[in-house]
Amino acid sequence: MKNIKKIVSIAIIGIVAIAMSGCNMIAKTEQGIMKSTVAKVNDEKITRGQLDDRMKGIISQIKQQYGDNYTSNDQAVEALKQQKQSMLDEMVTETLLLQKAKSMKLVPSDSELNTEVTKQYNSTKSNYKTDAEWKTALSQNGFTDASLKEQIKNGVIINKVVDNVTKNVKVTDKQIQDYYNANQSQFTTQPNKVHLAHILVKTQADAQKAKDRIDKGEDFAKVAKEVSTDTGSKDNGGDLGDLEEANSGLDATFLKAGLALKPGEVSAPVQTQFGWHVIKCITKTEYPVKKLDEVKSDIKDTLIKTAKQDATTKAIDKWKKEAKITQYPKNLN
Repeated sequence: MKNIKKIVSIAIIGIVAIAMSGCNMIAKTEQGIMKSTVAKVNDEKITRGQLDDRMKGIISQIKQQYGDNYTSNDQAVEALKQQKQSMLDEMVTETLLLQKAKSMKLVPSDSELNTEVTKQYNSTKSNYKTDAEWKTALSQNGFTDASLKEQIKNGVIINKVVDNVTKNVKVTDKQIQDYYNANQSQFTTQPNKVHLAHILVKTQADAQKAKDRIDKGEDFAKVAKEVSTDTGSKDNGGDLGDLEEANSGLDATFLKAGLALKPGEVSAPVQTQFGWHVIKCITKTEYPVKKLDEVKSDIKDTLIKTAKQDATTKAIDKWKKEAKITQYPKNLN
């Protein structure tokens, strides 16, 4: 089942409380809780009810992972707390951008909004074969037809603000050339591969001792099995296998040191966030780099996307500093 929240494109980048009065315990009504303010953006309130509506899909996912008794699971409770705060932050940003759309006179006409909302709604619904599947998907993700259309509408409006902020974003040929020069491994005819092994220890002194043993002729794999603290590779003599250079998942400092080695060469001690390493390059497989003209369009798209994200983030940060934004954490639970 496809997740509606992943399909709908939106510009931005988601216990009954008891009050004591004197000697009397007075439980707040459910209606009162739903009306309580969890945040204010300038003079506009975000209520607990609005936040809870947006959290329905996330709570459904947490229930699937932890079960219906998720509220008694500390890990689930902490995950829910973090997700709720993240969602509130997202709602604050959306509210601010919708306010900006009005003040900047960027809100589309009702006709334009209705046309775009209908288009996106129908496109999303077309991914489901039957109405029953569609209604189930809506429910699982915490939507009704009306609330989904409202969120799509807000997304359309926010996109107008983003488009306005990023309308002057440009990328120069020099930027494209510089990116191409600095990221050659991304543009090879096939992914370059490197076969590495390593020894991980706590201190530089321990790493140097391991390196000295190898320099004196001891087998790298034997030393790795004896002293490496990396439980995932030590039993294999520190062997990490063949890795794609551009998609290795390795620490950047570690990878840079590994790629600087020739096949058969062993590095001096290298420090990363995980500790100290001695790295061995076993083999390298390198392929020709495509010509700039073949990848120029893709590089330009990447750079423009990044520049637009940076411009949008900068604008939002500025607007948040100028706005009066208050959150009320006590009303979140």
